[in-house]
Amino acid sequence: MSQPENTTTQATALTNHDRKPIHIPGSIQPHGILLALSTQLEIVQVSNNTQVYLCKAPEDLLGQPLSYLLEPQPVEIVKQCLVKKVGSANVFKVLINTLYGEIYFDAIAHRTEEAVILELEPTDSEFEVSFLNFHSFASEAIAKMQRTSNLGEFLHLVAQEVQKIIGFDRVMVYQFDESKAGSVVAEVKREDLSPYLGLHYPATDIPAQARELYTRCFLRFLPDLTAEPVKLVPTENPTTHQHLDLSYCLLRSFDWCCAEYHQNMGVKALLVISLIQEQKLWGLISCHHQTPKYISYEVRKMCEFLGQIVSSELAHKISSSEWDYKVKLKSLQSEFLESISQADNFIDALIKPEIRLLDFVSASGAAVCLDNEINLVGTTPNIDEVRALIEWADTQVTDNLFSTDSLPKLYPEALIFKDTASGLLLLRISKVRRYYILWFRPEVIQTVHWAGNPQESIKAEEDGSYTLSPRKSFEQWQETVRLTSLPWKGCELESAIALSNAIVGIVLSKADELAKINLELERSNQELASFAYAASHDLKEPLRGIYNFSTVLLEDYAQVLDDDGIECLQTVVSLSVRMETLINALLRLSQLGQAHLREQATDLNELLNQVIDVFRASRQDSGLVDIRIPRPLPTIQCDRVLVNEVFSNLLGNAFKYNDKAEQWVEIDYLFPIDSIYM
Repeated sequence: MSQPENTTTQATALTNHDRKPIHIPGSIQPHGILLALSTQLEIVQVSNNTQVYLCKAPEDLLGQPLSYLLEPQPVEIVKQCLVKKVGSANVFKVLINTLYGEIYFDAIAHRTEEAVILELEPTDSEFEVSFLNFHSFASEAIAKMQRTSNLGEFLHLVAQEVQKIIGFDRVMVYQFDESKAGSVVAEVKREDLSPYLGLHYPATDIPAQARELYTRCFLRFLPDLTAEPVKLVPTENPTTHQHLDLSYCLLRSFDWCCAEYHQNMGVKALLVISLIQEQKLWGLISCHHQTPKYISYEVRKMCEFLGQIVSSELAHKISSSEWDYKVKLKSLQSEFLESISQADNFIDALIKPEIRLLDFVSASGAAVCLDNEINLVGTTPNIDEVRALIEWADTQVTDNLFSTDSLPKLYPEALIFKDTASGLLLLRISKVRRYYILWFRPEVIQTVHWAGNPQESIKAEEDGSYTLSPRKSFEQWQETVRLTSLPWKGCELESAIALSNAIVGIVLSKADELAKINLELERSNQELASFAYAASHDLKEPLRGIYNFSTVLLEDYAQVLDDDGIECLQTVVSLSVRMETLINALLRLSQLGQAHLREQATDLNELLNQVIDVFRASRQDSGLVDIRIPRPLPTIQCDRVLVNEVFSNLLGNAFKYNDKAEQWVEIDYLFPIDSIYM
């Protein structure tokens, strides 16, 4: 669910609030003490309440080695922190002699970049909780949660079990959405308290710095929101001259804004457990109590462990609730990708049948854009509106995959087609060409119930600036949200990416096939050219023999032949000349692409007469061939062999397809020569 539309002032206020350095408050909560140690385990900073717990003033401890306060064994445990990574903690029980007598403390030591921090919380127990006791305490709750498959029931059971452990007045499970706003999805409370279940909270309620700390520290405990913080002495670390980083400190003090916010809700004690999903903050188990309430360190560790179990189980519950839908998408994806990989027409494969492309990401409409060609599927804006939207995307969208459930807020022109495209999922297939697939979802008007009016958090200052301040009221406040569609799910975005990868793969595969075909064609052409050259070359030798022997017969034996015999030999000579011309043409054709045309000055009359002689000689059985040349032809620059082919083909076709009783052909020209009539 989206929070209300951010105004400029609200965004500015949120930015300013997020900059507050809440990890270096310079103070701690008063239910324990803190010692900051150098790498030599010398005490360089202390909380200003050591007199209360240790009967020693801060100045009595500063500059002293840790052994001044602790026995050798606990000192050695603290020393081990020096070789651990930042944030890693050693936890142990320690006995300290004071003027009040022996006092047991829960000791938590951890590394920071510049120091070792030791926190001490007084405890009534000198014994650590055994694993068996811990297991018996938590195993029943874990077993119940594991048996529950429904996500809603699971979260409600989580709230119940946490309340049993800590006894707070209200325990809620709070889930974040993509905009960092949150909603209460499960709640267990004291009967007389007003319900918060189903209410929404804006992202400004939990600033970015607080959310970031929740991802590193899985539990935050504030036993008394009315307690005064205890300053560190000195304020800055004398080694670094910086405020001490208390990010991982259990005793880190709270911001006044946090205290006022919860006190406005009637809350005096707070326990928050982080729920982490895929290394991101999925939500919180937020526990409220109407009066200050202290919980022992052991019980808090149980809650933290339970939170980690819940985070682990959460993945299974979410997967279970979305599994059927994901299976459906995967099945459709497999069929779709197989069909487009085998299709000859890529566009048809994408958009026919149209429901397949829409179901691919559960959209109501889609547009497939390949350069200037746009195909629409389902319920969409018109072609011109889609084209304008793509123009906007070209300049505004840098990622290959872009999604929004509120397009009109980013692209105001979309207001006119909000009923069809308030939600947009855009897939860029190519950065070189304008290849896009766009999916659309219509506007879905929603009613959101907020815990108080979120706009009341914005406070105008006298200087004209704006700041965030805690709301006074958390009574249900209703808002109607418009210009939004149903949000795009992660599995739908994954489906779109899979389609993009498949299309790229198919294009590359087709390119490989085309390259292979081109290589094969090139090889075939080379073989054909080689064959044509060899065949034409080999044909010339017997042809010369025919020509030579025919000429010898005409010259030496003409006296023994009658007129018909002489005419036949003359025809053989003419046909052999014609055949040599054809062989030369074949040779030339086999070399096209390897050489230029052999242009030369050619008398078309001479060339045409040769063609006519051969033509008449080959058609003696057809009677008189009437070829009319009304005037002499010019001399032109041309390839003699190829023009010979032109004349021969034109003459042959002219008579072959002439069905007149009297067949004749006329050859003439226009000057400059731009056509030849036959």
